[in-house]
Amino acid sequence: MTPDDVSDVPDGSPAERTERADAARNRVRLLAAAARLVAERGAEHVTMHEVAEAAGVGKGTLFRRFGDRDGLLLALLGEAEADFHAAYASGPPPLGPGAPARDRLAAFGSALIERVAADADLGAALGRQVVHERRFASDTGRAFHRHVSTLLRETGVDTDPDMLAHALLAFADFETGDSLHVGCGIPVARLQATWVDLVRRVTHDGTGPAPTGRMNP
Repeated sequence: MTPDDVSDVPDGSPAERTERADAARNRVRLLAAAARLVAERGAEHVTMHEVAEAAGVGKGTLFRRFGDRDGLLLALLGEAEADFHAAYASGPPPLGPGAPARDRLAAFGSALIERVAADADLGAALGRQVVHERRFASDTGRAFHRHVSTLLRETGVDTDPDMLAHALLAFADFETGDSLHVGCGIPVARLQATWVDLVRRVTHDGTGPAPTGRMNP
């Protein structure tokens, strides 16, 4: 019986606890092997067979644990995003708590755009290998959306902040960033300035004139 197999051992029994411990160890080994291969060769060149072989487990165990290659990459993405999540959830301002919500939104999107353009960012490299629908529905994708929509609410936006969060995040996504930065040669600084301008416009509270400044080419 492999650690990921369904068994009839009683819940909480020594056998059940051993099985769970073995499964947890296998998960750690698989993720470590996958991360090592991705760092050495790039996520686009790593296969499930190679990961299982490097971890010393059967390929069936790998598929039972993560479902498919996207599932494995998403699990790696969650690990890679841990530091960034800590930074925007509990780190120093303006990215973390302690700054006004508008400033935190500006800092969050600017950080995302910088990461999308950075060749060495593991989270960005992994995210590019996962289809948009899976990435959007992942723990990381939901956390990003929840964070942006929460900050929008804190600024006083009341015109469907959930949908506005989707619209803002679409500008900072891989597809948009790669098309504008790599395809069109637009500098990262200009993309970040545009994000900040979008935040200012979306969160305008109506007490004065809306921002009308144009970004310079």
